[in-house]
Amino acid sequence: MKTRAPVHLSDDEIAFVRSRVLFEDGHVLALDKPAGLSSQGGRIQAHTLDDLLWAFARSNGKRPELVHRLDRDTSGVILAGQTKPALGFLGKAIQGRRIKKTYLALVGGGAPEPAGGDIRLALRREDIGREAYMRVCDEDHRDAQASHSRYRTLAANDEAALVELSPETGRMHQLRVHLAAIGRPILGDVRYGGALTTGGAAVPRLMLHAARLDFPHPEGGRNVVEASLPEDMATVRKRLNL
Repeated sequence: MKTRAPVHLSDDEIAFVRSRVLFEDGHVLALDKPAGLSSQGGRIQAHTLDDLLWAFARSNGKRPELVHRLDRDTSGVILAGQTKPALGFLGKAIQGRRIKKTYLALVGGGAPEPAGGDIRLALRREDIGREAYMRVCDEDHRDAQASHSRYRTLAANDEAALVELSPETGRMHQLRVHLAAIGRPILGDVRYGGALTTGGAAVPRLMLHAARLDFPHPEGGRNVVEASLPEDMATVRKRLNL
């Protein structure tokens, strides 16, 4: 585990992050990250989820460490390792693609065509000022990163669709760029062309939620952790009759 100076948290912050626990044992901590909270290293001068993990510090000064990240405006399940061996085990599981992630997204334009399938489009990173973007590119581009996403439509109408997504690779903004590339950008995704209003009202944020993680446990077997659709996304879904 990394050595770092402890972050002082208020009683309210400690209570808040503890209220987000979905699963906890001596090896693994799974949390339901709310939208608007950076996983790590955000430029906004506020505590990140990584900072809030000090709420789980033990008497020896050790604390959980995040295994992966979610975009700031993406909600849902995120994993942390409670010990150095567990962190290493889960990190190798991600590298070996043994952690299965399932997301839910609300997209504009109705159902994708076809309604389900695979998206295999190489991506490259492009930095514009202080912002980083991912762009679809040719597979032989010098900066190309092979990227693969699976999707299926769960509900749709002429205006929007509820889509289930499974990233087979873990590129930055992968699901967002892949959906935009097939003409179905995620609602509220300012960066990649998602509509900011729908159903006669504003879309409050990026409509992307990490709903389920199926992962191998350091002590054997597999665990499945799920996070319910948050209220803001459920409200937009209901407004769209999906």
